[in-house]
Amino acid sequence: MLVWLVKNALILLAKFISGASVRWVGCQPEASCQRVYIANHTSHLDGIVIWAALPPDVREKTRLVAAQDYWEGGPIRRFLAKKVFNVILVNRENVSIRNNPLYRMLEEMDDKYSIIIFPEGGRSTTGTIGEFKSGIYYLVKKRPELELIPVYLDNMNRILPKGFLLPAPMLSRVIFGAPLWYEKDETKDAFLERMRNSVASLKNYHDKPDSRVERQE
Repeated sequence: MLVWLVKNALILLAKFISGASVRWVGCQPEASCQRVYIANHTSHLDGIVIWAALPPDVREKTRLVAAQDYWEGGPIRRFLAKKVFNVILVNRENVSIRNNPLYRMLEEMDDKYSIIIFPEGGRSTTGTIGEFKSGIYYLVKKRPELELIPVYLDNMNRILPKGFLLPAPMLSRVIFGAPLWYEKDETKDAFLERMRNSVASLKNYHDKPDSRVERQE
């Protein structure tokens, strides 16, 4: 009961603080489809806001991928990560062949869960999307059937900028783009640039009166 109350309270709080309008451009939320949501990263709230933006049935089958050192930094964070958000915690330090976050993600995803990841590997302080790290490439190379859904978070860097502890409620947007897939024999650099461009291109999306887009307020 406690976990249920905390989870729903945080979902409502995330929606209130972010004031996020949600747009699905070229795709629809789908609980039965295993996906990798790839997003730009500017705030500690990013993952929670994306997770809260998903419909309940999709949310239950979607897990955040986040840094173990951050989410295990105290009992409250550990409780939220393990009991509330069901986070896949990965170790960013001392990465080796035997201690590779990729294997942890694949194991935790199995054939059931979708995941939310931030391929930049860290938060941007300028709002500009940085280069994507190679982890996403090796992940989908092993699981080429996974749908890649680009996600652009607009204005989150102003709600909780890096270095700030308390958020300032503002309006933001969460824009989900059309699905992409790994293309056989695609080079790593070409793939990462294509993924980065797919996220960046959503920044210029503007609603049109005749646009067939799912809207969730």
